[in-house]
Amino acid sequence: MRTVAACTLGKRKTLFLDGPREQADGGPQSTRALIFRIPISRINWTTSSFLIGTFVLTLTAVPLYLWHFGIDWFHVAVFAVLLVATGFSITLGYHRLFSHMTFRAKLPVRLFTLIFGAAAFENSVLLWASDHRRHHKHVDHDEDPYDISKGFFHAHIGWLLFKLWPQPPFDNVADLKKDPLVMWQHRHIHFIAVVVSFVLPTLAGFLWDGWVGALGGFLIGGVAKVVVLQHGTFLINSACHSIGRQPYSTRCSARDSFFMALFTFGEGYHNYHHEFQHDYRNGVKPWQWDPTKWLIWLLSKLRLTTGLRRVPQEVIHFAQARVRGLRRQF
Repeated sequence: MRTVAACTLGKRKTLFLDGPREQADGGPQSTRALIFRIPISRINWTTSSFLIGTFVLTLTAVPLYLWHFGIDWFHVAVFAVLLVATGFSITLGYHRLFSHMTFRAKLPVRLFTLIFGAAAFENSVLLWASDHRRHHKHVDHDEDPYDISKGFFHAHIGWLLFKLWPQPPFDNVADLKKDPLVMWQHRHIHFIAVVVSFVLPTLAGFLWDGWVGALGGFLIGGVAKVVVLQHGTFLINSACHSIGRQPYSTRCSARDSFFMALFTFGEGYHNYHHEFQHDYRNGVKPWQWDPTKWLIWLLSKLRLTTGLRRVPQEVIHFAQARVRGLRRQF
């Protein structure tokens, strides 16, 4: 069985697949497993092709379409509506509801977030929640799927382009496996994702402006929307563990960033979230930009969400005072 070994060269860590090689004495490494330091056998070809392909299309085909056919505000509207629906399905549904159980939701909310969450092409909620719960349990350590200590690129997208080794266990979502709706989405995730994310905007574009509109719907409301949304999610794993403030805890790399909150439906207050992961709010201050918490609160007034979990104010103040005290010591 082939395993991954970490070889430290100075301060730089490089991954090699075990096999015939010379000792770390400056000699040549085997080229069977590495090409230009890329572990070829660990490439996740399906995921890599999709992530790179959609990114390239967004940078090439979308500008060409806009240059040739111009901006149609119908496509802008479709892009915005699907971005908001899918984005909230990830932040409110995948993240705060299913991964952290920070509130309870009625059937319409659960079904909506499962259907439109699939359109983000970030996998089923079962797999998403499993990775995310593991991230919180092992943050900044090897078992963390998107461990920032392995580099910004790894935390952002590298962990998806390359298969994690060893493969993480799938043992932390027993509660979700008992949910029939979650398991329905898990079984049909690819079909739901393609229909909602690509077929729906393409069909809307065709009804609006024939085949030209269909192409615009596919490229703008489909491909570009997926890329924008995915990299917003990825930036939480990378930028919010690199840039920002740590007012609540210095025990891990998570940071609060108002700038990131603007582009991620309020998910940018990551230091607070890692310290108090079971609070339905990420931006705990009333003025902090967190539209996801406002939507959860609004849905509670409509009796569509219940049991909103909040950390007591005195506990939050104590955490802030502890951090201030630690900083004074240094």
